[in-house]
Amino acid sequence: MARFIAAFAAAALAMTGTASAGSVISNDMSRCSAGQGPAVKVVVNGVKASAGRIRVQNYPATKAAWLNKSQWLHRIESSARAGAMSFCIPLASAGNYAIAVRHDKNGNGKTDISSDGGGFSNNPSINILNLGKPSVGKVSFYAGSGVTTVTINMKYM
Repeated sequence: MARFIAAFAAAALAMTGTASAGSVISNDMSRCSAGQGPAVKVVVNGVKASAGRIRVQNYPATKAAWLNKSQWLHRIESSARAGAMSFCIPLASAGNYAIAVRHDKNGNGKTDISSDGGGFSNNPSINILNLGKPSVGKVSFYAGSGVTTVTINMKYM
């Protein structure tokens, strides 16, 4: 449990920056319809509560960009809904990407270790050794010219 707390804290802090390289966009699921793309349909499972905000950010799958608060490409913020939620992130081109999700359960914009949750593309394990920042190799995926679906399972304390 202590491993998860330290790991989650580091990952959440990496996502709280206000510097932006990318765009805050709305969640337009029509961009992930058949025949559309390139885009990533992100299915987030295990949202604990219909409270607070969910933030989904995509990054280029490079060591320099991954979880760098000034290197994300797109950000979608939404009211949280318990259970499963879906998001659509349009992409400029096919390529390798990575996604991070954060649930700010009380919506205060701060990292609350005992209640907030998070997850990453490919659902890597996180622990104190990687300080909540799984390597880009563990979260990277290839998105083609169509719609690529990525499922992320949320983790909480």
